[in-house]
Amino acid sequence: METKYIQKLSKESRHIGTRLSREYHVPRTRSLQKVIEGLSPFEKVLLWVLVATTTLSILVIISKINREVTTEIPVRGGVIKEGVIGAPRFINPLIATSDTDRDLVSLLYAGLMRPSKDGTLIPDIAERYTISEDGTEYTFILRDSVKFHDGTPLTADDVVFTVETAQDPAIKSTRRADWEGVTVEKITDREVRFTLQQPYAPFLENTTLGILPRHIWLNVSPQEFAFSTFNTQPIGSGPFKLKNIDENSSGIPTRYELRAFSDYSLGRPYMNKFFMRFYANEEELIHAYETGAVTSLGAVSSNTLNEYLDRSSKLLQIDFPRIFAIFFNQNKNRAFADKEVRAALDVLVDKDLIISEILNGYGTIIDSPLPPGTVTGQNIVSPPSLTRGERIIAARGLLENAGWEFNEAESAWTDGEQLLSFTIATANTPELKRAAEIVSKAWLDAGILVEVNVFETGDLNQNIIRPRDYEALLFGEIVGRSLDLFAFWHSSQKDDPGLNIALYTNASVDELLSKARTIANKKDRDSVYRRIEDIIKEDAPAIFLYSPDFLYIIPNAVKGVDIALVATPSERFSEVHTWYTQTERVWNFFESFNTFAN
Repeated sequence: METKYIQKLSKESRHIGTRLSREYHVPRTRSLQKVIEGLSPFEKVLLWVLVATTTLSILVIISKINREVTTEIPVRGGVIKEGVIGAPRFINPLIATSDTDRDLVSLLYAGLMRPSKDGTLIPDIAERYTISEDGTEYTFILRDSVKFHDGTPLTADDVVFTVETAQDPAIKSTRRADWEGVTVEKITDREVRFTLQQPYAPFLENTTLGILPRHIWLNVSPQEFAFSTFNTQPIGSGPFKLKNIDENSSGIPTRYELRAFSDYSLGRPYMNKFFMRFYANEEELIHAYETGAVTSLGAVSSNTLNEYLDRSSKLLQIDFPRIFAIFFNQNKNRAFADKEVRAALDVLVDKDLIISEILNGYGTIIDSPLPPGTVTGQNIVSPPSLTRGERIIAARGLLENAGWEFNEAESAWTDGEQLLSFTIATANTPELKRAAEIVSKAWLDAGILVEVNVFETGDLNQNIIRPRDYEALLFGEIVGRSLDLFAFWHSSQKDDPGLNIALYTNASVDELLSKARTIANKKDRDSVYRRIEDIIKEDAPAIFLYSPDFLYIIPNAVKGVDIALVATPSERFSEVHTWYTQTERVWNFFESFNTFAN
């Protein structure tokens, strides 16, 4: 009975379904085609426009929704091909001497601290640090599981070894002066302490020193240190590690291949590979850029950059705390002891012309020993724009007020005892030679006798600057991020190895320079530096010319390169681990979760 009922119900259901399908069926494809064929040409066009518009609108809506609920993030992949001038010799943070050496040190080594993109210092292999109230003790805690490229753990022993090696006079480290008078001690495997003899506010800058692996260098004697193969085949703990070296037939390196280091303390770099190629000169480097052998470079003149910059690349103009000036040696020429003579020489210099002709506008005119923008509240004054004739008239008035007269027979100025005549020394580089030519011509046109002497850089440093054997010197000073002007302007630094090349002496400035070194608070320290700046500007011991920008070419495809300031050219790589070329989109939820988890 029950079975018959179910069979009857099933039969009725099929009957109802058949009837419904007949009454409410959907037109088949053939029917749609007949409908479309029945439309007029105008109606057909209108139909297809409506379909296309609807489809496009749906795609746009989907795309917008996708962008609203997802985030583009960098992912691993990509290659950087950098070109530099000169082959490496000492890829060692203690004895690196060339820009190429320092570039590779920045990529291959890590220190307790590391410069960030805005020039401030951030912990690198250190997790955190503390400074004692009196400013003489700095204690660092290392991150967990920091490793060298060979997998060996990096501990406090390596930090102590590196600093003590830098302090060893037999090593002749370029960083030795940074660590004189500093005591370093291991507290635990992850804790190290530095004790200073007196407070020194810029000390943190010294802790950017790359750490050497003690287990590799321990048995290398001071006599063998500079000759070790680990200077060209380094093992550090930086963002990249050495993979391969290409050499020419003479055994000179032509290319270093670096790979991302998975265990880098600040996270594995996004870029998988970093190739650095070495060239003998700017001409070869530019040819390599034109042919695509390299795609990034930071070692060419501004003139070259304007001529060869490719559309696929971008030019970064980066603040560079370096100044160029003409320093007077009053011990060699007594005319320079007269402040009005120095002022007359200054007013004759067309600094705008130097910036435009030599730097192509990539620089800033200066009138003080501080690079622009390095001190909070710094008063940067633009010099008045004067014609050549106006400059000569202004200089003439200054010299006449100081008792100088123009001798028509000699076509020169004289004070009755001597002619206003001197030599100016500079280095054999295109920019400095051209600057010296512009300056000397302006002086000669005003009746001031000057001769330019050009020296190779090594000869200039060793035989001219160190013995202070010059009357006037056109030269640059790397002021750096810490703005420690002590070595440049304190009277105790007038003799070698001090860097007071103006042989400047002022008791008030000496006191302020010593005070600035002990002030940890930047705002208070900047206030002292502004006072120092005002006094030196008033004394005019030099003609301050310009502060250049650091110029860096890099492909448009490389993202995350946001560099505001570099103290040295190698610092362009300070945040290289954050650069990327490839991305993917992820749901915002996962991105937020990752941020929270980190």
